[in-house]
Amino acid sequence: MTTGMWWFLGAAVGQLALAALLLRARSPERPELPPQALALLRGGPRAAVVVALVALHQRGAVAAGRRGTIRANGGAGRVRDPLQLGVHRSLQRALTLRLLATRPKARQALDALRAELGRTGLLRPPGRHRAARVLLVCVPLTVGGGLAATGPTAPGLALGAVPVLAALALLCVPPTTRAARRLLAGLRSRHPLPSHRREVTDARDVLLYVALYGDPALALFLPHFSRDGGLLTRHPHHDDAYATGRGTTETPFTCGSTTPE
Repeated sequence: MTTGMWWFLGAAVGQLALAALLLRARSPERPELPPQALALLRGGPRAAVVVALVALHQRGAVAAGRRGTIRANGGAGRVRDPLQLGVHRSLQRALTLRLLATRPKARQALDALRAELGRTGLLRPPGRHRAARVLLVCVPLTVGGGLAATGPTAPGLALGAVPVLAALALLCVPPTTRAARRLLAGLRSRHPLPSHRREVTDARDVLLYVALYGDPALALFLPHFSRDGGLLTRHPHHDDAYATGRGTTETPFTCGSTTPE
């Protein structure tokens, strides 16, 4: 293996090390999280917006529109939650859930919620997570460039495969941390989904169940609003994709949930 290839391998290892450093999460705090924050940890921005819509619907501030849309149904009242306010203010006309989650006011509130969760150590800061992914994508490009420039050899291929495989593994790291997944698992064990809606009478408990379970809770407690408003997902296991790193736009690679802590 030529000396030039060692330089390329060193650059790839450096990119890998910096990406791993960016993906490390701070020691988690133990804040009291609102339901929309729990939903974001479980299912990402879409799940958080769904919880905000359920809370607004409980107040009579939103209703299902035509053809799977959500519309405003009056003022937001005494709502103080930033995400609920951002979602309500985005409903100047009836919107689908997909479009609503991309409106500027809703996105701004979601970004603030993600930043807050990043400070608690439950969510990897979005900027660092994106930067790490860019570095990881550069690792196989660097190794491939080195092989093309110096000529492929058996030792070069073998050594180059190590940082490439490590980069692919780190690309599977989800936005959430182990602490967040332990938190969700603990809450689910303490609050199993009831078998009948009559078992729950507190509206705040309904929000908690929707935050923790997504579609099953929506179908149980708000079947008509969820169906008519287009809140139910069409793909199985989509709700937990954000927490596990499977099937989301944030983490599009199909893989496990091993994370550096």
